[in-house]
Amino acid sequence: MKRLIILAFAAALAPAALAQLYKSVDKDGKTVYSDTPPANTDSKQINVPASRPTDAPSPAAAPKSAVERDKDLEKGRKAAAEKQKKADEAAGRVAQNELRCTQLKGNFEMYAQGGKIQKTNDKGEREIMSDAEIESARERTRREMEEACKK
Repeated sequence: MKRLIILAFAAALAPAALAQLYKSVDKDGKTVYSDTPPANTDSKQINVPASRPTDAPSPAAAPKSAVERDKDLEKGRKAAAEKQKKADEAAGRVAQNELRCTQLKGNFEMYAQGGKIQKTNDKGEREIMSDAEIESARERTRREMEEACKK
């Protein structure tokens, strides 16, 4: 209660705390600032608010209620959770891409070594791949590997 009374009193006296400042140019061409109007010189009156520390809270700003602070904290928690979720998803995508790159490198090496390679046909039977099929699979795997392994 005392703080509220002090705050109201300070707000009532605030206009009186404004300092009057006069700006004029002397005969040498220098700008002069003073708190009294200069004699025989054209001057301009400047209103300057009383100085206060820049890190001090504004007297007009009321402290936040507990509900407002809770809402701000909850908003901060949600933002942090969303940021963490996005980071986890990005890390998961990177891990999947690395795994795919490793698998494709293995497949490419298998096709590059040549020899007899078996495949399963539509009926589920094993067949030996022809040289043209191996070359086609090697080229396709090379393109996929380059795409998956680029960083």
